[in-house]
Amino acid sequence: MRKAIFQDLKKIDYKKAWDYQEEIFNKVLTNKATAVSGCCNSEETDAGYILFCEHPHVFTLGKSGVENNLLIDPGFLGKIGATYYKINRGGDITYHGPGQLVGYPILNLELLGLQVKQYIYLLEEAIIKTLSGFGISSSRMKNATGVWLDAEESGKSRKICAIGVRASRYITMHGFAFNINTDISYFGYINPCGMADKGVTSLQKELGEAQDTEKVKEEVKGHLSELFGLRLEEAKTA
Repeated sequence: MRKAIFQDLKKIDYKKAWDYQEEIFNKVLTNKATAVSGCCNSEETDAGYILFCEHPHVFTLGKSGVENNLLIDPGFLGKIGATYYKINRGGDITYHGPGQLVGYPILNLELLGLQVKQYIYLLEEAIIKTLSGFGISSSRMKNATGVWLDAEESGKSRKICAIGVRASRYITMHGFAFNINTDISYFGYINPCGMADKGVTSLQKELGEAQDTEKVKEEVKGHLSELFGLRLEEAKTA
């Protein structure tokens, strides 16, 4: 079982978290290069990091996204307390905000023996297993990433977790956004993930009451650890 560092960044500005991801990404990449060069025993090399956080209102557009999927004028963003970033993950546009669990696994996929598609599948599986623990049946949707409820039922399908990743030299960045107590009205300002005909939901909406975010975090964390075969150790604080 590989070790990975777990860190909960709590509520953090999107750009600050993105910069921190880049810093960790470069660290994991350096560790990988050092192991490949034979400077250390690769069996002892850590697999990377898993970061959890929550962001203030923000819309992010992936590198393959369409700007028209932001349905409001950028000048209106300040009126709704939101920001907007074009970023280097895959996928189209999505929303992050209070009450949403955002996960950023920065992992060495080669060390874990995974291809990118397998990695995304396991991210989805962690959320599917978490939802099952709350009595909610969810699944994947054909030709789309993320986790959905009533995925194949026309007019009823709704996304509860978006996934958008970047992988360079088999090191991952970005990750998933799981709607727990999220104000889903903000998704009305975009075509979520470029899909104008699909709905969005949250754990709170499906269960009819606000949920204990810390409990949900622990469930997701446990499933990620199990599915990726990782021993998660808390980040050391200064």
